[in-house]
Amino acid sequence: MTDTAGLLADLTAEGADLDAMVSTLDDDGWRTMTPADGWTVAHQIAHLTWTDRVAVLAATDVEAFSGVIRAAMAAGGSLVDDAAAERAALPADRLLADWRTSRADIVAALRAVPDGRKVPWFGPPMSAASMATARLMETWAHGQDVADALGVHRVPTARLRHVAHIGVRTVTFAFAVHGMAAPPAPFRVELTGPAGEQWTWGPGDADDRVTGPALDFCLLVTQRRHRADLALTATGPDAERWLSIAQAF
Repeated sequence: MTDTAGLLADLTAEGADLDAMVSTLDDDGWRTMTPADGWTVAHQIAHLTWTDRVAVLAATDVEAFSGVIRAAMAAGGSLVDDAAAERAALPADRLLADWRTSRADIVAALRAVPDGRKVPWFGPPMSAASMATARLMETWAHGQDVADALGVHRVPTARLRHVAHIGVRTVTFAFAVHGMAAPPAPFRVELTGPAGEQWTWGPGDADDRVTGPALDFCLLVTQRRHRADLALTATGPDAERWLSIAQAF
């Protein structure tokens, strides 16, 4: 049984860690450019705020969320950047306060989703647990952009397992994005967590497997680092192909 309460607690903790990184920044700090082209620290937090708010609508007001979908289609792909730019222009204290509110709101909204109900999204509908995992993954990934911009070393936590899980679950998606059919046989993924624990997915006798540090795998599937810079090992041609195109979103 999925531990939705535990996932929501981890989502809260992930947001708090990023909050600690940005809450003491001065105006110049908020304007620091991040690895995302054209995005400052303020853009990163603005994007997380916007996405949390849209996720709240998806969980609580399907009609209002449908309006966001229509707006996204009309914008022709620019809605995300436009929303980030608009909110990034807010005073830093207002942006931070809005983000804190949106973080609390998405946790409350997902906690209230009845068991078995799917929440609509830009892709396939998701359970509350899957939505919480996706929000944690995005918070972690954009938090990495902020950390890189500010020169902050983040201490990896066991919450990486949620990010890695999405990376493993999106194998078929990654191949499809690149116009390829996913291999029919499942992969074996063996990752070492921050405390030396082993996290595994897939059959133990799989021909193709991926091994290495969980942090490196998460950095790869969220497209925050290049494969050549990571200590991941692919065994088998299909696993090698996967690591060359892996992406969690």
